[in-house]
Amino acid sequence: MSFKNIKNKKAYVMAFLFPVIAMILIFFFRGIYPFGSETFLRTDMYHQYAPFSSEFNYKLQHGGSLLYTWDVGLGINFTALYAYYLASPLNWLMALCPKGLILEFMTYMIVLKIGLCGVTMCYYLRHHFMNNDLGCAFFAICYALSGYVSAYSWNWMWLDCIVLFPLIMLGLERLVKGESGMLYVLTLGLSILSNYYISIMICIFMVIYFICLNFTEGLDSFQTFIVRGIRFGIYSMIAGGLAAVTLLPEIFALQLTASGDFSFPKTAQQYFTIIDMFARQMPLVDTEQGLDHWPNIYAGSMVFIMLPLYFINGAIRVKDKVVNGVLLIFFFLSFSINMLNFIWHGFHFPNSLPCRQSFIYIFIILYMCYEAYIKRHNVEFRHIGVSLFTAVAFILLAQKLVTDDALKWYTFYVTLLFVLIYFGFLYADKLKKFDHDIGVILLAFVLFMELTLNMAVTSVPTTSRDSYTADNQDVIKLVSEVKEQDKSFYRFEKMTRKSKDDGAWMNFPSVSMFSSTAYSACSDFFKSVGMEASTNAYSITGSTPLMNMLFAVKYSIYSQKVDKPEELSVKLLDTSGDTYMYENTYALPLGFKLSDKELAHWFTDMGSPALNQNSLCDALETNLVLNSVIGELNGKQYSFTAGVPGDYYAYVNDSSIKEVNVDYGYRTKKVNNLNRGYFIEIGHLNMGDSVTLKNETNEKALSLDIYRFDYEALKEVYDKLNDEGWNLTTIEDTYLCGEITANTNGTMMTSIPYDEGWTVYVDGKKQELQKVKDTFIGVRLEAGTHKVEMKYFPRGLKEGAIISASSILVLLLIAIFTKKYGYLEHLLPETLDEDDEDDEEDEYEENPVADDNDNEIKAKDEVEEILEETLEELEEVEKSDRESDSCVPPQNIENQDIIDETTEN
Repeated sequence: MSFKNIKNKKAYVMAFLFPVIAMILIFFFRGIYPFGSETFLRTDMYHQYAPFSSEFNYKLQHGGSLLYTWDVGLGINFTALYAYYLASPLNWLMALCPKGLILEFMTYMIVLKIGLCGVTMCYYLRHHFMNNDLGCAFFAICYALSGYVSAYSWNWMWLDCIVLFPLIMLGLERLVKGESGMLYVLTLGLSILSNYYISIMICIFMVIYFICLNFTEGLDSFQTFIVRGIRFGIYSMIAGGLAAVTLLPEIFALQLTASGDFSFPKTAQQYFTIIDMFARQMPLVDTEQGLDHWPNIYAGSMVFIMLPLYFINGAIRVKDKVVNGVLLIFFFLSFSINMLNFIWHGFHFPNSLPCRQSFIYIFIILYMCYEAYIKRHNVEFRHIGVSLFTAVAFILLAQKLVTDDALKWYTFYVTLLFVLIYFGFLYADKLKKFDHDIGVILLAFVLFMELTLNMAVTSVPTTSRDSYTADNQDVIKLVSEVKEQDKSFYRFEKMTRKSKDDGAWMNFPSVSMFSSTAYSACSDFFKSVGMEASTNAYSITGSTPLMNMLFAVKYSIYSQKVDKPEELSVKLLDTSGDTYMYENTYALPLGFKLSDKELAHWFTDMGSPALNQNSLCDALETNLVLNSVIGELNGKQYSFTAGVPGDYYAYVNDSSIKEVNVDYGYRTKKVNNLNRGYFIEIGHLNMGDSVTLKNETNEKALSLDIYRFDYEALKEVYDKLNDEGWNLTTIEDTYLCGEITANTNGTMMTSIPYDEGWTVYVDGKKQELQKVKDTFIGVRLEAGTHKVEMKYFPRGLKEGAIISASSILVLLLIAIFTKKYGYLEHLLPETLDEDDEDDEEDEYEENPVADDNDNEIKAKDEVEEILEETLEELEEVEKSDRESDSCVPPQNIENQDIIDETTEN
């Protein structure tokens, strides 16, 4: 490799290593493993991403199906789960990752992707501006360590799109200029494949940016616009087609979730002002991840001084300033106006994590600042002074006007300090006071210090790795022993959970789940029977033994010994460490038959969970499982005494009461999130035990009902349903087979969530799926013994695979066509308007550092001839390169840029 090629890679090395080193330093001081016993698990990364990654890892290493899993929420489409959370091609490296290092795989994959963000941004800036100086690395590092990354780096599936976005932008620019569209279509397709959600925002912006490019690049005729539009449309559709193999199944799956419905806002609303928003460009601003709408747009303090220079600089084309200025205003409106916010987020309001499109704004503003940087020698001293005055004036104004608590008092002073430092670099550069190498080192150090400080203050929270993994080995050991001995179908439930996805984390079939792919019908059903549920989650919390029985929960895992007589419903099987495995006496098989009468008389809309559960008992003509207990209401308190030994439950009727304190006399426990509609599990009480419940939320009277569970009634229900159960002989991820004997005509109800990916066969004949209680799969049966089979294949996967394969074929045909005949633009007559040509020539003369691509291309041939004629010319070029290798390139950089690009090619 030549000396020049080594030099040309410095920017990429810096753009990658600086963010990586910054993150590792933060990990070191935070004590994140292997530097300590902490781990970087933030919010959904803790509750969802780690468990789903563990399930993916388990399937890859044990040969499980990637189409369906029983380890999440009664069973769920794993293809949809993969498409939403795990579709990054890098995640396939998880096949090589030991189970015990899943958390570290995720953590350091985030670090890798942050480093790659710097590389791709550096690549874009270098190739867009045809400039090989090191300055592009500084702005690329700002992109990699921006406020967006600080806020959302734990959403590791989003980072693939942030990495690819600069390449998508460069690809679209090349396409509009009449060059190859391959970079655009391949990077956009990979982005959609990796994460469809963030790609929605990218696709929206691609349409906007395509229009902008036609304005900035100019049009010689309407015909050119049509051809560009055709190419843009074709390549964009092919990009979507390339990702159809994951995209189409995801679309079908989301129709069964709470995201399947949307309602466009009827009135426009503004959240905050532009001054409030722009002030969040400052360092050390707390990131917003909750329900407020603040954007996370920090991109380095140099923005405050470089952005005014961009608009002052006469060497930058006016139409570029107009277009980019309008784009910035449009993004501020998108952050602040509810209707635009709704559209950007895929026609939904985000549940939290606001302004998820703000990485595009950060890209645009850094792009503008870098252009101001490379053309800064075209401004005068007074312009730099005006820029400083503008920056300082805004900071002081923001200190006076902005009331957002995320901006602490010291934020403004830290911003002023860094702005003055960057002004000092500009001033010294103008006076040629710095040795070039020293300038590079000092500027790199200051920038690294600022960005690392901001990331350390505003990001990378930790949780105890030891706590997260504490009982894992014990649970896995006990589950493995059960799986070896019991070959029937059953579900486990971990009663002391770290997350609702513990089943995925430790790879056992479970009931609970927290995922954006959760079935909305399951959430509704869980609430109707007094179990915890929300928009995208449902869990075993609040479950009675009746619901455990219906859901085939045969085994329960506790972190302490159960304090009730074993003869009631559970018996201790085994222990490991502080973990206890219990077997539930009454657990139904995966399917059981209900007669038409029984099904018709079981109501789940009777107004309270207790009535809904007892309704099943009425339908089966058994005793009721939940019996009312009378207590005493005293304002915010409700007290009762157990007249009979047994398990007791309470249900709060007022959804505005979210927290209740349960006082047993000798101990207390707090129960929260009661607005999710679940029973309070008071536990087993002996005769004479008294309990007091107190409203901890507001001053309202505590309106609730107390129930005692009747295990004799439970046995009656079990005997009736188990008598006509589905006895499975084959149990696989995507295939179930077994026999059932129906005494009368009716419906075999399963505890499998309704999903049209399932196909049911009775005695070898395909049958229509029935929807039981609007939630579960059922199949019609006639009286007699039947062989029932169920097979699963995700809806849309076959069609998606065909579309993806067809898209690859079309792309190959386009490549062959363009290689033979050229691009469509090249087939058009050359009708460049003379005025436009004159304008470009004038601009070239007035702007010695302009990066107009046409002028660059014209000069390349001349440079190549010079390089071939004499070795002395090449030595002069290398000498010039060494002089430009600094934080501030020489004023006349145009010929150098052309030479660098030519020799690099």
